[in-house]
Amino acid sequence: MRLGNGKILKMKYKLKKISGDASFREFYRLKKNNKTSIIVSAKKEKFKNLAVYTVINNILNSNRINAPKLLSNHYKNEMIEISDLGEKSFYDHVISKKNKLNSYKLVVKLLIKIQKIKVKKLYRFEKLKITIPKYTLSNLHKESDLFFDWYLKYVLKNKKITNIKKILRHELNKVYKKLNYQNNTFVHRDFHISNIMINKKKLGIIDSQDAIIGNPLYDIASLIDDVRIKLPGQLQNKLFDFYHKKSKLKNDHIQKLKNDFDILSVQRNLKILGIFVRLYKRDKKNRYLKFLPYTWMLIEKRLQNPVLKNLKLLFYKHLSIKKFKKFNIT
Repeated sequence: MRLGNGKILKMKYKLKKISGDASFREFYRLKKNNKTSIIVSAKKEKFKNLAVYTVINNILNSNRINAPKLLSNHYKNEMIEISDLGEKSFYDHVISKKNKLNSYKLVVKLLIKIQKIKVKKLYRFEKLKITIPKYTLSNLHKESDLFFDWYLKYVLKNKKITNIKKILRHELNKVYKKLNYQNNTFVHRDFHISNIMINKKKLGIIDSQDAIIGNPLYDIASLIDDVRIKLPGQLQNKLFDFYHKKSKLKNDHIQKLKNDFDILSVQRNLKILGIFVRLYKRDKKNRYLKFLPYTWMLIEKRLQNPVLKNLKLLFYKHLSIKKFKKFNIT
């Protein structure tokens, strides 16, 4: 690069691939002298992983929530360059802390701020039109069906799966209809501590391309019943109470929130079981398999809610939950 005084400034570039997520994207950290940025490459599902991702990040940033900013657009070449939120996730920050409550409260406050976002009917990325969809009953089933279509097919390997799916899906349909809250809240949809970055004590959010308008209890269930970290029950309860007192639902009876929390936690963790097995079978990513036993423990814990009594009975009748909690796919 030539400066005005005729001197030539040499730019040093260094590109390093960094660990990705459960999507089809690849990530690279680009170092230009002492500054870094992230290159996101998506040869599959380019629209969601690049265009929608950029729009959601713009929405977050416009609401004063720290998210990656678009630095340069190479959508035609299946990549974008975004700002770097650092290498340290909230997981890295909190995992070794004995007292995690105060740290987690900061994340809950971030979530409450996210839930105040009001979205427009239409957004644009280049010439593309992008809308933020609403969660529907069909969405809930489509996600929990991953449990039957991937997890159960792999661990049972018998012809009873079709009948089991029919019975459990019928009961899940009844359960989903018992949700109290409408789909009227901005939902990140994958709000867990590995998707929250911390840099100079400032929290940022990544991996937001699946955001949707949904139930306000979805993201708090994702955070508290995160399969990646085993939180003590007492801490889980304190975080739930803190959310209740600080959120827009503070005037509602706590049992009303608990109803939706437990239903959505079960729904989400059934989905996770399916996704993690799919990542192993289809995408050859086996690092998620270690979370399967704890995922079952969370499902079993939330099934104790009376609103899930019939579903619990059917699960224990048709599935070997005790065996699944000890079973690690290899």
